[in-house]
Amino acid sequence: MTDELRPPAEHRYAAELAALAGRDAATGAAIPPGWRLSPKAVRAFTIGDPQLGVSRKFYGDDPLVDRAIVSLLGRQGLMLVGEPGTAKSMLSELLAAAISGTSTLTIQGSAGTTEDHIRYSWNYALLIAEGPSERALVPSPVFQAMASGRLVRFEEITRCPPEIQDTLVSILSEKQLMLPELGDEARVWARPGFNVIATANLRDRGVHEMSAALKRRFNFETVRPIRDRSFETQLITQALDAELGPQRPLVPMPVMDVLVTAFADLRGGTTATGTPVKRPDAVMSTAEAVNVAIASSMAARYLGDGTVHAGEIAQQLVGIALKGSEDDARLIRHYVDNVVRERARGSREWREFFNAAEGLWR
Repeated sequence: MTDELRPPAEHRYAAELAALAGRDAATGAAIPPGWRLSPKAVRAFTIGDPQLGVSRKFYGDDPLVDRAIVSLLGRQGLMLVGEPGTAKSMLSELLAAAISGTSTLTIQGSAGTTEDHIRYSWNYALLIAEGPSERALVPSPVFQAMASGRLVRFEEITRCPPEIQDTLVSILSEKQLMLPELGDEARVWARPGFNVIATANLRDRGVHEMSAALKRRFNFETVRPIRDRSFETQLITQALDAELGPQRPLVPMPVMDVLVTAFADLRGGTTATGTPVKRPDAVMSTAEAVNVAIASSMAARYLGDGTVHAGEIAQQLVGIALKGSEDDARLIRHYVDNVVRERARGSREWREFFNAAEGLWR
């Protein structure tokens, strides 16, 4: 038991990391300078190794994982881009935990991110009392990663203004950080193992274009949404088991099919039979489908009869629509009035979904 709602990956999977390190030692696997595990072990940690009892954690494009590991072996950083909810942050966390032994050296990009968050700042009480000194310096996650030879994660980098993003240009190129306040020659050199994993969501509002100079310092990899509906069903089921435990409310397979199908329709802009569907701007990712499944399960446990029904799925889906503009609500109402209404003629679950959704829109 732990008081932490979500321990970092290196704590959650400590036994698996230890098993992989043991296999590296037993086989004499080549481990790059500064890395805790061999590249093959990093790959196994991310996509699973049944022989060692290592679970799969990232579901998607396995060759993308290989390319990401190779990028981190080189001089360029790794940029993971894609739509919201495609597990970019999770992949960066897993890679950092396996390669560096810690995933907590992280910068969260926002409009309020400054150069100090990327370089270093000062303890102003000590600065006034002693003047510029190493004791008064407050290192950033980038500073700490350079000094210790570890990976640093930069989440949502495109939410920072371009001039703040470009603070990374010289760091990635020269692998050093100047400290002019401590003297002309004062600097921190990056040790082997240092690199940057950044994530960027290029679809959301409030993002900034990256400069060409910064783009050249990164290898870009696109993390794409899951297209296989049976695979998405499996992921949602596993997420429910992990979040709520084996005693979680039952989600009958027809109800799960309603959830996965509705998300696939709205995400892809067409039904499985080819009927066009107007796509909302709201995120219709697998991560959001998991959120809907968890919320519906909680409603069933505490407010319902212990079984998730399609009506509860509809109620939670409305919350997705209301995150966006009125246009999104209108588009989902159109989906309910046309696609769902037709399906309700031949399916009890879709009829429950339709009746619940129609009542919510009145």
